[in-house]
Amino acid sequence: MIYVSDKAKEKVLNLMQEQSHSPEAGYFLRVSVVGGGCSGLSYKMDFDNESKKGDQVFEDNGIKVVTDLKSFLYLVNTTLEFSEGLNGKGFYFNNPNASRTCACGESFSV
Repeated sequence: MIYVSDKAKEKVLNLMQEQSHSPEAGYFLRVSVVGGGCSGLSYKMDFDNESKKGDQVFEDNGIKVVTDLKSFLYLVNTTLEFSEGLNGKGFYFNNPNASRTCACGESFSV
């Protein structure tokens, strides 16, 4: 399962509305893990409306989250969070599978 905090939900819905990507039109949040970053792996998020073979589909807190099977292996029980303010990071992942993260929090290793 991939979880979505209340603050992340609010921000995702606002961004979807700003970009005219409504859930009613079939749009969802696609999350993936890609190679890169100073710790070896990075998170990628985008809005999508086309499912792919092998996609893992979850819904938490009213947000549909889709990921490919390979990325899901890194994202099991991860929570998408959002932080605002002077020291806020924006979106970030609270990933219990990460053994190490970089200082900026945008990449990780397992």
